[in-house]
Amino acid sequence: MRVELAEKAGFCFGVSRAVDLVYREAEKDEGPVFTYGPIIHNEEVIADLEKKGVRIIHTAEEAASLSGGTIILRSHGVSKSEEEALAGAGLTVADATCPYVKRIHRIVHEYSEKGYLVLVIGSADHPEVEGIIGWTAPGRGKVIFSKEEAADLDLDGQDLICIVAQTTFHYKKFKDMVEIIRKKVYDSKSTVENDIKFEVHNTICSATKERQEAARELSAQVDAMIVIGGMSSSNTRKLCEICSEHCRNTYFIQTKEDLPDTDFSRFDYVGITAGASTPKNIIEEVQKYVRNEL
Repeated sequence: MRVELAEKAGFCFGVSRAVDLVYREAEKDEGPVFTYGPIIHNEEVIADLEKKGVRIIHTAEEAASLSGGTIILRSHGVSKSEEEALAGAGLTVADATCPYVKRIHRIVHEYSEKGYLVLVIGSADHPEVEGIIGWTAPGRGKVIFSKEEAADLDLDGQDLICIVAQTTFHYKKFKDMVEIIRKKVYDSKSTVENDIKFEVHNTICSATKERQEAARELSAQVDAMIVIGGMSSSNTRKLCEICSEHCRNTYFIQTKEDLPDTDFSRFDYVGITAGASTPKNIIEEVQKYVRNEL
């Protein structure tokens, strides 16, 4: 059996930076360490941090009830109001927000304050998107997830539009949705074309795009594809979706323990990819297991 790992897979810069920060804080032994929400969407990493005494805090009110310690803002970022509340909670705040996400916060804050309607293309219930919307001016932000939602948007009279994307969104879907919205805006009979300001910021991070392209290329060649990552990881689910489009034998797993019930002996060529929140050691364990045991 030939086993090949996608050219781009596993931890991205933002995730690696966030996880390293939490481990450093946990090793200082200078008081309790908390993360505001799961630092990343990987259950194995979260479990290991819990063994080191790191606790997860879910609300600013919960943080305010603590008597001391360090609280780390998750890689997905938080809303403006949450950031301000945590800063006043009496804890030491360490910011592990991905720099790419921070850039989106600045964009949506700036444009919404100028009167633009900010459209965030992404999953409304994802913490990254919840944080992004929390940086828009009141009533100036809206989340859309699908091409159908883009087509149903009521933009009548809107001549100031700004579009951004969740960093882990499907790149092709983002482009398709932007074109649907663009056509809707410029076809509107209630706007004068010269007065329209239509700003598009492709804020899908380069690491996400690279992983998606590498997964697409490999999955089109193999007999079976293994996608490794946390079940709550948005970017891993999108990798699985992309791989499934090109390889019908696509398997979404968290660790090698999820593999024994699957018969891989019928495959000659197996590909492996992993989400941006999947640690290197888990990827290596899966590779070794597939090569030696299956």
